[in-house]
Amino acid sequence: MYRFGSHLFAFGLCLAMFGCSGPEDLSVTKGPNTTPSNTTTPTNSVPSSENAPEILLEPYDAPPLEELEAKITWVDQRVEDTRKLLAEHLAKSKPLTDVQTALSLKNNFPKSKINNEKIKTTLGRLPENDSQVDYDAMITRHVGGDAKSLNPLMASSATEFDMSSLLGVSLFTFDWEMNAMADADFVKSWQTSDDMIYDKVTLRDDLYWDDGKQITAHDIVFSFKTILNPKIIIPAVRSGTDEIRWIEAYDDHTFVVTHKKPSPTNVWNINFPVIPKHAYEHTIDADPTMRQSKEHTALEKDPIEGGPYRLVKRVRNQEIVFERREEFFMVNGKQVRDKPFFKSIRFRVIEDPNTAIIALKSGEIEEMAISAEHWDSQANDEEFYKLNTKATSTEWVSFHFCWNCENPLFRDKNVRKALGFAFDHEEMLNKTFKDLYSPSNGPFHPKSWMSPKPAPPYLSQDLDKAEDLLDEAGWDDSDFDGIRDNMINGRKVNFEFTIITSQSPNSIKVCTLLKESLDRIGIICHVKPMEYTVLQQKNLDGDFQATMGGWGTGTDPSTNKNIFGTGANRNYGKYSNAKVDDLFEQGMQEFDKDKRAEIYGEIHKQLYEDQPYTWLFYRNSFYGFNKKLRGYQFSPRGPFHYSPGFFSIWAATGP
Repeated sequence: MYRFGSHLFAFGLCLAMFGCSGPEDLSVTKGPNTTPSNTTTPTNSVPSSENAPEILLEPYDAPPLEELEAKITWVDQRVEDTRKLLAEHLAKSKPLTDVQTALSLKNNFPKSKINNEKIKTTLGRLPENDSQVDYDAMITRHVGGDAKSLNPLMASSATEFDMSSLLGVSLFTFDWEMNAMADADFVKSWQTSDDMIYDKVTLRDDLYWDDGKQITAHDIVFSFKTILNPKIIIPAVRSGTDEIRWIEAYDDHTFVVTHKKPSPTNVWNINFPVIPKHAYEHTIDADPTMRQSKEHTALEKDPIEGGPYRLVKRVRNQEIVFERREEFFMVNGKQVRDKPFFKSIRFRVIEDPNTAIIALKSGEIEEMAISAEHWDSQANDEEFYKLNTKATSTEWVSFHFCWNCENPLFRDKNVRKALGFAFDHEEMLNKTFKDLYSPSNGPFHPKSWMSPKPAPPYLSQDLDKAEDLLDEAGWDDSDFDGIRDNMINGRKVNFEFTIITSQSPNSIKVCTLLKESLDRIGIICHVKPMEYTVLQQKNLDGDFQATMGGWGTGTDPSTNKNIFGTGANRNYGKYSNAKVDDLFEQGMQEFDKDKRAEIYGEIHKQLYEDQPYTWLFYRNSFYGFNKKLRGYQFSPRGPFHYSPGFFSIWAATGP
């Protein structure tokens, strides 16, 4: 059921600890659905793009469906109930202990791994029957910062995608191994043409927005065209969607996607969020920001939901509360979908991780990502284990320093290499993170199928090599004042810069370690922590000299094009390499998985050579869970960001 975007997502710009702004109460109250509507409207127009900077969607005359059916051989694709799919997967293995024993164990990973496995295999299972589930329970989840927007098209952070998955409509998803499928909650059938150009999707006819209007194929088409409206700033979800040539609705429930070309990545391009056409079709031209008008402000405060939950309360930078939509799984008195396990979901915004771990211990929150700093200390005493347990698993999340390659200080790759050799990687891994994290050398996790074999070596501190590289690049201490300098545009410039980062204590520690490392070779680095929303905007705008951040994995390695492709939306550091661009194009045309792995391995090695980032570490999933919770299964994207993900978690009625 979890409908998290298939694209790469920002992981809090270091350890998912975000900054926030002042409080604002956005409480809302909603009643039941009104009578469903089957109104249809034409779908062959593109949202207005008057004075638009570019054309993202050319007009297209879609052929009649009968014509397509006559010439196409359709191949059936997967449509899955993901909770049932997980149950079938879990049935193939047995828990390593019983529930009571698992709840009593202390997890001393990485010293020993057996207790961690006992906890995961025993407490990570689905209920055997409904009597085990407290369907009236509220779960209080932790987030390190507020959502900037609840409009799913504007989602850019993990927090925003998490909340969109509760409220929104997304027809396609993927499992814990990142295998694609259509979501049976929304889709009746999905077929692909044998030439890989067309996808035909039939929606279920029992889908309704929270205001009673039926969810139709026309909403899908409208959302697609809105995403490709160049007047609208779409921070994340446009990537991939812009590879679709057209989507045509042939009736309320049937639409056909026409792709620009055959590609193994087409399956991911059709995984985009959906907004209600009837709510937005008359508001976007007047306010393409989708934020400023009174209509859009009202929709932000009181969104029209199509997913399993509705927003019922929002206090800016404090909490966001969602309530189960009974009409999502009950239609005309009949249960048509799995009942979501929780009646209410409360996101508690706590920016400071020290405050958050105290809240977990007291029961104020019931799950959170635990930092390495707390795993062996605050999350390892009797007070913690009184209400909670904890678990960990491999996660494909890499963290880095990003250098602005258009800045004169960082244009030369030898300079960027020097900064990587100057940094004390060992102190970061051994002392700051207590050996809980592993070193990183590029975008692809070493356990992933696309990681290069053999992988390039991990960087370690080598001050002599760093100084030699800087000397070669012209950065020496010409006036003997202890600071390296160089001539830029006819004037002497000291090597002095600012790195921006989140307010997470660990991110500040890592950036401070960079500052101390660079002090030793004559470079001045200033560390500037800032609240998350400001940091996020500066990254989106490329308004920085250097920034510390992290990326979770996309479902396909091609999603990295949005980060390292020339001119790409999330290429914050303005990196450009024609060879990398060409390799990304090759990867999107090659269907053989082994050959694709070679292509993405070459991208990894070229990025390592160019060092637009100094890669730092891969972060495991470290999570604390209240002992009443069950059903947490881990994936390369952690326990939540796949299907069913969060929707597999449930509260037990007893111990």
